[in-house]
Amino acid sequence: MLVSGRRRLLTALLQAQKWPFQPSRDMRLVQFQAPHLVGSHLGLETGNGGGVINLNAFDPTLPKTMTQFLEQGEATLSVARRALAAQLPVLPRSEVTFLAPVTRPDKVVCVRMNYVDHCKEQNVPVPKEPFIFSKFASSIVGPYDEVVLPPQSQEVDWEVELAVVIGKKGKHIKATDAMAHVAGFTVAHDVSARDWQMRRNGKQWLLGKTFDTFCPLGPALVTKDSVADPHNLKICCRVNGEVVQSSNTNQMVFKTEDLIAWVSQFVTFYPGDVILTGTPPGVGVFRKPPVFLKVSEGPDSTDGELWVRILWREERSEGSRNWNSCSV
Repeated sequence: MLVSGRRRLLTALLQAQKWPFQPSRDMRLVQFQAPHLVGSHLGLETGNGGGVINLNAFDPTLPKTMTQFLEQGEATLSVARRALAAQLPVLPRSEVTFLAPVTRPDKVVCVRMNYVDHCKEQNVPVPKEPFIFSKFASSIVGPYDEVVLPPQSQEVDWEVELAVVIGKKGKHIKATDAMAHVAGFTVAHDVSARDWQMRRNGKQWLLGKTFDTFCPLGPALVTKDSVADPHNLKICCRVNGEVVQSSNTNQMVFKTEDLIAWVSQFVTFYPGDVILTGTPPGVGVFRKPPVFLKVSEGPDSTDGELWVRILWREERSEGSRNWNSCSV
């Protein structure tokens, strides 16, 4: 928490910061909080690692949640584009708290074994059709939030993934029409308790994948028109500064369009729904010997211009302690 003196200094800085700033031309939508604001707000991140433009200050009629923003479609996106082009004050990054770009979606859809090189790592055939599982929305946390290492598992693992965010409702969507239903992309960690995923509870994946805080997202939802080719992005994960996963989304077996067409045969997609598109090789469980996250470790991932940084903490009956964060 900021002390009162620091709050006063922050307020003065914010009031004084009226100089123009030319943000990145890419549209990077975020949900954030700040000490001088009540509740969550929508903003634009001014480039990877930059400050934040408050969209709700630019247009107070805009909704304050990403799901509501996406539900309104082109009407709200056009406002964001105007804000991106305007000369607007920027909140310093150090003085905002980033939330996940999407919170409480109707569904979080996940894809198993969707990288050719990850299949090779396991010495298994490339799938003929997508293998689908899910996480609960309660697993979602922000990019800087702590992820809880639960006492029920001793085998917590990392999985960096490109995430697709749905922007338009649809069912029985054709692959050729699928991108019209995409709002944009972000980066995720499909945190996984391997013991629960692979051995316990009848080897059903759900529990091992959906502990609270097991789906960090963000910070930014990068709109699809800002990503030249989502299937040609570097994707990597670092643990304590060491690269443990490094690949490219061109290794995906089923691309975004294929996944949307496949899943929408069974369920309706709604604005704000999230699809985790699978992880590349390098996860801890398939190392020899297997490696799992321990106290003082934490994953760090980058995906082209999309990135997430995660803090971990251990949950114990007597309380909790912080995991050290990795450097970006």
